[in-house]
Amino acid sequence: MLVAVIVALALIADWGEIRSQLFAGDIISKLFPSIITTALKNTVIYTAGAFVFGLVLGLILALMRLSSVGPYRWIATVVIEFFRGVPALIVFIAFGYGLPIAFGILLPGGIFTTVTVALGLVGAAYMAETIRAGIQAVPKGQMEAARSLGMSQSRAMVSVVIPQAFRIVLPPLTNELILLTKDSSLVYILGLGPSALELTSFGRQALNQYVNLTPLFAVSIAYLVITVPLSIVVRRMEARAERAR
Repeated sequence: MLVAVIVALALIADWGEIRSQLFAGDIISKLFPSIITTALKNTVIYTAGAFVFGLVLGLILALMRLSSVGPYRWIATVVIEFFRGVPALIVFIAFGYGLPIAFGILLPGGIFTTVTVALGLVGAAYMAETIRAGIQAVPKGQMEAARSLGMSQSRAMVSVVIPQAFRIVLPPLTNELILLTKDSSLVYILGLGPSALELTSFGRQALNQYVNLTPLFAVSIAYLVITVPLSIVVRRMEARAERAR
């Protein structure tokens, strides 16, 4: 049945129209090198900034969730649940337009800082729960052994527990990096200049300019260039962790 469906589609499809709409050579030549030197580069920069910010904040929030101090746990819970429950698009609008209009607050660093903070906050909420689960997965005997050697609670957490927790949560954190790469497409809502365009904004402008799907196909390939290697890394890390278990 699968072979029959494939053959039927191959016979029915208008390959000439598909080629002209997805693989127009004259349009592809006009997309380069800007799609690489501007759009792809900015996507990587936005994603990397948001991931680093989210990872640091996520670690802090995870430790606050595990703290014995009540207010720390309450604050961390509110922040995590809020940014996990609110769509990322709303967060981008709030930091891109809401804060400047309502409070006159302009984040230093322009678009990069806005994207880093907005996307990083959303990522931090998810990474915090992942890191918390990783910390709790470390056997309690590790902390007890460190304390018996004279380490303080904080020193044992930093030197013994957190490194082991990160080995456990590395695959899901890499998955979060892939999600942040795709969520960076929401930057278009901020109204980017030519030098600040990321892949999705670049593709939308090119689509309007050429009235053809080739720019979107090229942008999709560019996203795959980023996400497919990361997916392979995740699968290998998970396989290695399974072998170790």
